[in-house]
Amino acid sequence: MPATPILEVKNLTIGYGAKSVCTDIHFFLQPGEICCVIGPNGGGKSTLLSTLCRQLPPLSGEILLENMPVETILAKDFAKKAAILTTRRPRTELTTCREIVESGRYPYTGTFGLLSDDDHAAVDLAMREAAVTELADALFSEISDGQKQRVMLAKAFAQETELLILDEPTSFLDIRYQLEFLQSLSKKVRQDKLSVVMSMHEVETAAKIADTVVCLGDGKMQACGRAEIVTDELIQKLFHIDTALFGQLKLT
Repeated sequence: MPATPILEVKNLTIGYGAKSVCTDIHFFLQPGEICCVIGPNGGGKSTLLSTLCRQLPPLSGEILLENMPVETILAKDFAKKAAILTTRRPRTELTTCREIVESGRYPYTGTFGLLSDDDHAAVDLAMREAAVTELADALFSEISDGQKQRVMLAKAFAQETELLILDEPTSFLDIRYQLEFLQSLSKKVRQDKLSVVMSMHEVETAAKIADTVVCLGDGKMQACGRAEIVTDELIQKLFHIDTALFGQLKLT
């Protein structure tokens, strides 16, 4: 019998206010799977992720997290089920990387935000998993962009959720940091059956690491399925690439 999806999206329309950005979005995600959302700028990738993590209300349709409508889940309970990583960085002055990761434990701390021994152990583990233990005492404001992204991944790991929502997590990173980030993420997915939804610009990378690919463009979901659906023809259609130009690019 198939496992119950950790996340299920049904007939979703997303947008801002009354303005629709993308319609007819439907997919599901099983435990331990990665879903990559691809498409052109303005196609709805970030809007979808903002809707999944409840920063924007859906215009219509339904989002189920562990078979529960997301709007019915209390904020602190939702934070124990889904962690969110965006391209935005916390504004810090004298905050260490360890303190950033510790903030991922906020759903579990009491009124005063004091960390227990279990919380500290979870932070230690998350930093090892994201390969940032050596940065514990470094100031977050003084490390590289690639290191910052891995520290933010450790913060998400420390939250100990079953679902991770990532908005363009490899943007602005060079190839080395992209690979380090994706290696840490893939290892966590395999070990802990973590489920991931992330938007990506790098189409070929998305096709390599994803179990499911969701393609958004021209105001609707254009395709959804296993990575094999990402063909040259789909890429040309999705990104409106001229056939002649695409052929030249493939030769370079």
